[in-house]
Amino acid sequence: MTFDQWTRQVLDRVESALDHYLPAADVQPAPLHDAMRYAVLGGGKRVRPLLCHAAGELTNAAPEALDAAACALEMIHVYSLVHDDMPCMDDDDMRRGKPTVHVKYDEPTALLVGDALQSQAFVTLTSHILDAQHQASLVRELALASGSIGMAGGQAIDLASVGHALTREQLETMHRLKTGALLRAAVRMGALAGETPSADTLASLDKYAAAVGLAFQVVDDILDVTADSATLGKTAGKDAKDGKPTYVSIIGLDASRVLAQQLRADAHAALEPFGARAQRLAELADLVVNRVS
Repeated sequence: MTFDQWTRQVLDRVESALDHYLPAADVQPAPLHDAMRYAVLGGGKRVRPLLCHAAGELTNAAPEALDAAACALEMIHVYSLVHDDMPCMDDDDMRRGKPTVHVKYDEPTALLVGDALQSQAFVTLTSHILDAQHQASLVRELALASGSIGMAGGQAIDLASVGHALTREQLETMHRLKTGALLRAAVRMGALAGETPSADTLASLDKYAAAVGLAFQVVDDILDVTADSATLGKTAGKDAKDGKPTYVSIIGLDASRVLAQQLRADAHAALEPFGARAQRLAELADLVVNRVS
């Protein structure tokens, strides 16, 4: 199976599973459920579900278990996007090539969509697909990644940094929390959904995830100044307009491109202990970085 074929297979599985795990649009309160499905279904790169499935191949995780973990990850990710786009945060009107939830519906609905998706993620992880031991480990990973020492904490730093100069080290810390924590969780949850991984396995996967997570943000910063809104599916140039610190603003465009390639190499190096078994993870690192090639 080629990488493109594998990617399509996983994306089809995840889309079908998301449709299953989300409340139906005709279940009351129907307007809220309709908005949740609008936010989640039919769009996005699904990088976190792909990473989850790829890591699960290392521990022989069951596809159905990976589907549940991948859906929970995507629900948390989308909840963060819905809230991030609201006027009290980044105030954006386009996401994934269509109107943001607060524009399509209204601000109270967008707030509730994010809240409900966060809850639904943990409902999904505690479904009958996973046994109690796997449920506990995956719930903990996702909760840590999405809370104050993870994604939410990174967003708090991001909001406080608008208009302020950050050092490169401070910027990296922010992004390792805001973006990197959930990407790391995707890799760890995929591995933990199968046979219990060794400490060495998790350590190597953490190194891989750290490189990929940071590369993802570096590439996003590059694309914000080099791509148009239609390509991005969101408003281009908004970080600069809003005075947000980025890798491009701190180290420059050329240096950011060099850094992205170095992080790609770091990700590949972290996978060396796994050999050919980590092929999909290696290909995903290439996919993340080559968005700017």
